[in-house]
Amino acid sequence: MLQRVKYDDAIEPLVQFIEETPRSEIIDRTLEKLRAGVPIETMLKASVFAVIRSSDLPPGHHGGPLHPMAGVYAVSKLSQRLEGEDRFLPVLQHVALSNKHIHDPVTSPYSLLEFEPLDVTGGAETQLEHLAADGTGKVSNAKGIEAAKQAFLKACDRGESNKADHLFLWMWDNMPRMEAFDLLLSVAIPKNALDDHYFIFPSFTWRAMEHILGTEELKTLMRPSVRYTARFPAPRAMPNVDNLIEKHQLLSRVMRQRSGDDETAKIGELGEGIGGCADYDEIPVMIAEALAGGLSLEGAGEALSIGAAGLFLRSLTGNPMDVHLHTSANLRRYLLRLDGLSPRNKLMILLTWQVGPEVKSTQYRMEETKQPDQDAVAKLPHRTQEELLDAIQESIYTQPPTDWSTVSNLGRMRAVPEVKDTVNLAQQYVNLGYNDEALMKRLGEIVCHDSFTEMHAFKHHQAIVEEFYATRAPWRWMHLVSGAQAAAISFGKNMEVYEGALELLHAA
Repeated sequence: MLQRVKYDDAIEPLVQFIEETPRSEIIDRTLEKLRAGVPIETMLKASVFAVIRSSDLPPGHHGGPLHPMAGVYAVSKLSQRLEGEDRFLPVLQHVALSNKHIHDPVTSPYSLLEFEPLDVTGGAETQLEHLAADGTGKVSNAKGIEAAKQAFLKACDRGESNKADHLFLWMWDNMPRMEAFDLLLSVAIPKNALDDHYFIFPSFTWRAMEHILGTEELKTLMRPSVRYTARFPAPRAMPNVDNLIEKHQLLSRVMRQRSGDDETAKIGELGEGIGGCADYDEIPVMIAEALAGGLSLEGAGEALSIGAAGLFLRSLTGNPMDVHLHTSANLRRYLLRLDGLSPRNKLMILLTWQVGPEVKSTQYRMEETKQPDQDAVAKLPHRTQEELLDAIQESIYTQPPTDWSTVSNLGRMRAVPEVKDTVNLAQQYVNLGYNDEALMKRLGEIVCHDSFTEMHAFKHHQAIVEEFYATRAPWRWMHLVSGAQAAAISFGKNMEVYEGALELLHAA
């Protein structure tokens, strides 16, 4: 008899609580547990474990475990930066989202079942045996591992996600985990051209395990992203990217990995070039040429981040989900730092950023010139730091409400003109050299209102914080202004969880 996945006895009751609590009660009862001393990290683990086990992946990417898993890293980090019971707000948002998908008829009822790994090694020759490099001391067979890899790739070509799941359960146990993750990315990265989330889901899952969730449940936590990555359709061929790699011989030359102060000018030039382009197909050409000219992989990642911020600030999008320019660049910089990823995948990570539909669509809704408008910023009245923080917040809170009756396609929404007011105020803030952490804190508090974007607002906020600290002057300021712009676009679309928690949080 098949059994559903079961977790350690210490957390299983909390997982069941999130699965079984009615939606109408989940905010109140989760807050009770947090106040009673359940650690935030434990609650977030239970939330992820629950949504993985009890909600299915829908045909698209909204619903099920994808966005709760992709957002848990950002939610945890924001909770650490907030104070008092405000720390609970991001957690309540996450638990409520998981609980919502667990009770949504589109994605439930569902159970992730325990099943046996699929060993396709059969009678593979044993003379090529070698010790696994992950420290387990297990003996694995080189030809057997290659057979498993090829079986997985074949399953992906056919959209056999269930078989791919079986195969990967075997691979986690019989080959170095980073090698298995690299194989998964070799399928996920090209499929980014079909949907940004094919790349985002496994990558954010890996990052969440490394920094938040731990690797004890790796085999279970990775299963939804393996199944998602392996489903139909097959990945697109990328001849333009392959030709760039071949033209500049990027796989046959010794590539510099780490960046340094000697690259500042090159990084700035490339970043500004990306941020000023009108045709996103120019971006991989610029990056490939810079790499061939000696720029490091990490330097190219930083330039991509600068360019992404520049393009986001030029963007006229009013879709609060259109934040993948920033979040995807941030995620790519994280992956470039990982030891063990193949050189080809690292190059593909850099050269495919612009192919995702939710990234590429923004090129059709762009200001022609660099933003913000510094002349408009110069005309603003002088304010103290606290006055300017309050003005930024007020401009976000008073954005015109969305008339949903006029929205037929969320992806085509354009920002209202009032968003520029917020952007100009944020630019004035950085021009005056005011405290960056104070602005980050204020934006983080505002992000906690969001129940609409399925964690996109939280992910974007975490990305701008990290990119600010990981980007050198004078370009780092762009990330803070981008954070204000995103907050103005997303605020007020749906604040159900925040409004439901507000009275409880302030109760005596």
